[in-house]
Amino acid sequence: MSKQWADSTDGSFKRQVSSFQEVISPSHPIYKPAKNRYWLYVSLACPWAHRTLITRALKGLTAVIGVSVVHWHLDSEGWRFLTADQATRERADKDASYYEPAGGITTATLDYSNPQAKVANNSARMFVDSTFDPNEQFERLSQLYLKTDPNYRARYTVPVLWDTQTQTIVSNESAQIIRTLNSGVFDEFADPGTEPIELVPKNLEREIDEINAWVYDNINNGVYKAGFAEKADIYEKEVANVFEHLDKAEKILKDRHEALVEKHGKNNITDILDDYFLAGNQLTEADVRLYPTIARFDPVYVQHFKCNLTTIRDGYPYISLWLRNLYWGNDAFRLTTDFNHIKLHYTRSHTRLNPLGITPLGPRPDILQL
Repeated sequence: MSKQWADSTDGSFKRQVSSFQEVISPSHPIYKPAKNRYWLYVSLACPWAHRTLITRALKGLTAVIGVSVVHWHLDSEGWRFLTADQATRERADKDASYYEPAGGITTATLDYSNPQAKVANNSARMFVDSTFDPNEQFERLSQLYLKTDPNYRARYTVPVLWDTQTQTIVSNESAQIIRTLNSGVFDEFADPGTEPIELVPKNLEREIDEINAWVYDNINNGVYKAGFAEKADIYEKEVANVFEHLDKAEKILKDRHEALVEKHGKNNITDILDDYFLAGNQLTEADVRLYPTIARFDPVYVQHFKCNLTTIRDGYPYISLWLRNLYWGNDAFRLTTDFNHIKLHYTRSHTRLNPLGITPLGPRPDILQL
């Protein structure tokens, strides 16, 4: 997510195809499963990177695959890390909780909406604005790409799944990364006490793939096609398409909810919410892939990408309930959702959309209570 504008001459937004798409497998000639060998480089603002953090947490891999978080401000040279002094590196090596708070999920804590905070785009608060790169001590994400391929000339995007042994990028395709993390190749190393979860069960795989396909093109990527459109007619077409497919998601969740009310009774709210998901009656990859966009919708996409026909909280009661259920009911979703990074990144990095760099304070709260 490091390109702001269209790659085409017709004013439409075209997303780059990921260049690195290897998998990790016992049968792979290079990338074999191991604990503490692989590392994720992410932005807490980026929805594509967010899905990998959620999957990593759900699968109990927070002590298996490390994470570095880039600064929320995307400048003309791309994503950057903060640099750490030797004492910080040594402390992080000795104390994992220092490097990765919240049980291995890196989050920021500053309430940027406080007028006294005066957050600058070059702010350098370690573990709040960014972390450092403990593997290569790089200052820029681009250096990982160029170390892997000195001839690389495309954009430097997150997420990146890095192999510390070969010092190469395994994959920069989020959909593939989450399938790899879910595949079971790391299960033997998972955090003790991790509740087994299969995000793509065989009996739901076709349904999950079908949902993923239209959600990706029309909602996940749809908000970008609307927000980065450079002609009014293209914007109007794309924003209408986003809401058409939000209507489709709302219908699926409405039908799910009505069926669960009939099954459990309308007063058994806990039982209803325990089964309230997009595909089947269990948490799946379809939920993981839709959630990052919906979580960002009211705080960012409504105003910043002009997706303002309505909000999720006001116009989509069943999507809103689904969102709140995931956020408040599951730490893997709540603790990986950092609204400070999300709001600051979009409003400070996309200077053509928001030239004054003013970050709106609302909505409040970011996610309604359940």
